Amino acid sequence: MTTTTHRPGTTTAPVAPVLRAVDVTKVYGGTQALKGVSLDIAPGRVTVLFGENGAGKSTLMKILSAVESPTTGYVELDGQVVEFGSARDAADRGISIIHQELSLCPNLSIQDNLFLGRERTRGGVLVDGSAQRALATTVLRRLDETLNPDQPVGELRLGQQQLVEIARALLQKARILIMDEPTSALSAPEVEILFQVIRELTGQGVAIVYISHHLEEALDIADDVAVLRDGSMVAVAAAADVDLAWVVRKMVGREQDELFPVRDPHLGPVVLETIELSVADAANPDRLAVDGVSLSVRASETVGIYGLMGSGRTELLECLAGRLHAESGQVLLRGGVVTGNVRQRIRAGLALVPEDRQRDGLIQTMSVGQNLSLAALTRFVRRLFVSRGRERAAVESMISDVTVKTAGPDAPIGSLSGGNQQKVVIGKALMTGPRVLLLDEPSRGVDVAAKADVFSLMAKQAERGLAVLFTTSETEEALHIPDRLLVMARGRLVADVRAGEITRDRLMRLADGADTTEEA
Repeated sequence: MTTTTHRPGTTTAPVAPVLRAVDVTKVYGGTQALKGVSLDIAPGRVTVLFGENGAGKSTLMKILSAVESPTTGYVELDGQVVEFGSARDAADRGISIIHQELSLCPNLSIQDNLFLGRERTRGGVLVDGSAQRALATTVLRRLDETLNPDQPVGELRLGQQQLVEIARALLQKARILIMDEPTSALSAPEVEILFQVIRELTGQGVAIVYISHHLEEALDIADDVAVLRDGSMVAVAAAADVDLAWVVRKMVGREQDELFPVRDPHLGPVVLETIELSVADAANPDRLAVDGVSLSVRASETVGIYGLMGSGRTELLECLAGRLHAESGQVLLRGGVVTGNVRQRIRAGLALVPEDRQRDGLIQTMSVGQNLSLAALTRFVRRLFVSRGRERAAVESMISDVTVKTAGPDAPIGSLSGGNQQKVVIGKALMTGPRVLLLDEPSRGVDVAAKADVFSLMAKQAERGLAVLFTTSETEEALHIPDRLLVMARGRLVADVRAGEITRDRLMRLADGADTTEEA
């Protein structure tokens, strides 16, 4: 199959694919992850691959980048069948991949991470540190980052770590660049910078394969779209010929509006309240990440906080949960002042589902059950010993309650999809018996159907009488999920509106700090 490219000021011409998957299948044990999938990747175009978790997206990308080999079928590069011996062989032929889960070494510097395994040398012997530093500075500036190349990666915020991962791929000067969830931790300005870089790359003839759960965002950058469902390629089209509703329908077989729960809340008394709460910015102690925020959440109410990266939404929730110190102001739970560390906040009834589940929410060496019960082990202690029977019963009940799809409590946490891992993190918070459930970007990095499950879980907890407070940078979630929506910009609360009382355009203006006429 050939693809027609459209460039401003040029005539259109058919272009042969630079990379092809042809009738590819992949079988793991008794599970068929891919079922005769074919896909053409054209040079100078962005091909967006959509699909739920478990649809086969990552498996297909691993085959294209030689991390895995197909069970049957084959891969073509420049019209020739290829069988790479390793991912390094594929990278040497110009195929590079940015994985969804970061593969950086936190104890090494930015510079060392960028060139790990591909060090620049003098005379093939000594590492050329000055050359690496210059290249590192150049590629970071390309992404509009002024980071010190000598800074340890572990000191960076998640979005900056993601940009380092992207910078590493750019340094490899790939002909085919596969991006798996590259924007999951990026702010809106950072996403736009990345999109500018992608446009530069496609203008130079680089083929981009792009995977994202941010459907609208992905459609903005796409030239071509392909949709996987249950291991089969169900649709391929030009991006100009489709819309968001088409993508959702092809992915999950239902309309987008069906993904958001419908609620008729019966609100109780105020459970959580903040009074002029301020939190210092960890990266710049002279600046406030949260600046004098006052808010309240009632029992059985779901309140959303919409804000861009850097708005202070994450710092606000982490302060409420005891992970960050308040510079000033108060946190009240059922009218009483709450202070102390994370453990004391949990005992008081505040539980946090963190933004980064891999780093802060789960222990990868533990089982599903061990992760679920970890924060609530004191519930099962009798005479200085943990009652394993009571613990297991509680874990099995929670697995059922939050609908985790797993082989059982003893299954490795790493065997679960991203959506099911997120359910485990939510279940872990619920195991502590909270009065207030705090969720920071609860749908980050999960597919459309798993998002619907997460939203349903949140609604169920509110119906049980919990106060639910969550953050989001997704406009659709902000407009459809909460009973009441708060908007933050530059550390301040700039709007407090009921569901349905704000338009998408107004929401974006408020979050950008361009509209302060409705400041809270």
